[in-house]
Amino acid sequence: MSKYWSWIGWFICTSILVAWFTWPIIGDGDKSMYLIGETSSGHHQIELACETCHTSPFGGTELLQEACEGCHLKELASVRDSHPKRKFTDPGNIDRVEILDARLCVTCHREHQEEITSAMGLTVPEDVCFLCHENIGEERETHTGLSFDTCATSGCHNFHDNTALYETFLVDNAGHPDISPEPFVAPLNAVEAAILNLSEDAPDSPITLPTPDAPAQYLNAETASEWLNSAHAQTHTQTQVNCMGCHSENGQASDQNWIEKPNFEQCESCHNSQTEGFLAGKHGMRLSVGLSPMTPAMARIPMHESSSHLELGCASCHSSHDFNLQQAAIESCQGCHNSDHVNAYTESPHFSMAQLAFSGQAPEETAVTCASCHMPRESIQRNGELLTQVQHNQNLNLRPNDKMLRSVCMNCHSLAFSIDALAD
Repeated sequence: MSKYWSWIGWFICTSILVAWFTWPIIGDGDKSMYLIGETSSGHHQIELACETCHTSPFGGTELLQEACEGCHLKELASVRDSHPKRKFTDPGNIDRVEILDARLCVTCHREHQEEITSAMGLTVPEDVCFLCHENIGEERETHTGLSFDTCATSGCHNFHDNTALYETFLVDNAGHPDISPEPFVAPLNAVEAAILNLSEDAPDSPITLPTPDAPAQYLNAETASEWLNSAHAQTHTQTQVNCMGCHSENGQASDQNWIEKPNFEQCESCHNSQTEGFLAGKHGMRLSVGLSPMTPAMARIPMHESSSHLELGCASCHSSHDFNLQQAAIESCQGCHNSDHVNAYTESPHFSMAQLAFSGQAPEETAVTCASCHMPRESIQRNGELLTQVQHNQNLNLRPNDKMLRSVCMNCHSLAFSIDALAD
């Protein structure tokens, strides 16, 4: 009889242990116990969404590759990847694959390997370029004497995109002055364009403002005033956006439908491109995989302690009702970020230019804000119309920093000046 109860006890204990260790995997429990090592700076925000990369518990490198491409393939295509997979599936390069199988992301980027992980999540030696380009010093006089561990740190090369340094590009952009005589930041995004077009269509007619349609108990004079001065209210004739457009699922005004704090899902219904960029970038990537919002406390770079608890969403940078774009472009960034680079901005020529533009003393396109460089404006075609909007995915031009050359720096500066500045 005692043996029987021993077996029962063993079964119960084993079941409890199995449930304890498997619940975080199949449920919503804390998965941190399964981390086998620290993740890279690019992925640490989503390290507890294991299934994002490990789509199957029995998957190998092929499934990991599919996961990498699921997030990064579109970006690689947009920058014209200089080391695409097809280069290494070419039979003529089979000898290269035996040395470095660059067909697979995990050849160079392996997670949970803190002891060998360097900048950009690289887990290969810094002189890895030598494996394929060992004769570059003999082939190009400009490279004679350079060591291979400087290829990616000199401001000249990065593995996936070198189009700014092709010979024709260098020749075309040689000899230009350090500062362009006509510095240019794309002046209008879609919202600003809509406001401008509205006023140009009827310059002598006042804009008819809508009546806020929120239930009375949720309205107050301050909020209503802020909203009536916002882009949403100013463009109501075109967009038909009122309070319930953001504060309800179906746009119907009622207590039952009221959403106290709309999130990115409500914004996405109108601002699809901006939301897509936000969810792909460092600010929103946790939300994109079903985790809680990112907070400054989770960051691995200096942040203000007073902001550490804030949950990042659209309203973190764009205040809930007045949607002040100037505030979002500078003050919102400085409210969280506390690095020397960010703190030095207000003493820079860029800040002085922004102040002149915001005060009306200089053209709007000469304003250089935090967002001008790190969330640049880009022009896109939509319904046959060219629109300029903010790219909310910082990853597209933030690291490595030489990705900023063509999308940002060369709007105002020469190629030579830009390369030197980014290298410094």
